[in-house]
Amino acid sequence: MQEPIINKVAQSGLITLNLEKYYPQGERKQIDLKDVLFMGMILKEKDFRQWVKEHDWKQFQNTFVAVYCSIDAIIPTWAYMLVASKLSGIATKVIFGDLQTLESILWEDAIKDIDQEQYRDQKLVIKGCSNLPVSEAAYLLITQKLTPVVSSLMFGEPCSTVPVYKAPKKEM
Repeated sequence: MQEPIINKVAQSGLITLNLEKYYPQGERKQIDLKDVLFMGMILKEKDFRQWVKEHDWKQFQNTFVAVYCSIDAIIPTWAYMLVASKLSGIATKVIFGDLQTLESILWEDAIKDIDQEQYRDQKLVIKGCSNLPVSEAAYLLITQKLTPVVSSLMFGEPCSTVPVYKAPKKEM
């Protein structure tokens, strides 16, 4: 007689957290101020203000926007402020930095709202494969948030995990 198949994963008490569930939905766009510099190096106030006045800001409606300059140029602070003022009420969020910085900030916003107490003293697996782009920043942030409360933290899938953290044994 054959022994019944036992699902050891189901019996393990592991909880899987899929960061994809918290993915900040919305289009990401960027504004690189290098494109509006005189000779690719200098911001001329009159020309810049003209560009700001004539630029189609509606293209950023309900998007996440990263504003930066990809070349080594001196951009006065007021220039970034001027762009931000035009995006106010149009874009969902505007940050200073490139798209990678934008992703990190969006993930930080999403992860800060996760109730870590629901995972207190639990064995948690942070799902590794996803259909949506989950950045390395998200994995770093969720690890930082959950290590104070979980009994163990792993990465991957319940059937094949990589141990990341194990809480020290509590003394009685």
